[in-house]
Amino acid sequence: MLRDVLRLSDERAAAFDADTPLFGALPELDSMAVAGLLTEIENRLGILIEDDEVDGEMLETFGALTRFAADRLRH
Repeated sequence: MLRDVLRLSDERAAAFDADTPLFGALPELDSMAVAGLLTEIENRLGILIEDDEVDGEMLETFGALTRFAADRLRH
């Protein structure tokens, strides 16, 4: 989803691991891109993300974002 929303190359996206920093480190991931990413996550995973669930921690690293999405799928 990050690759699609941020229009990253396949090679760049494939290099992401759990510790890859996101918000503040990827110039493509600005506040508008965050909104698009959250919408894409909701649509693809069939979940609803409430505004109060969105914080800097969930966007700090690729691992944090994937854990957030996995946790939301369990609820």
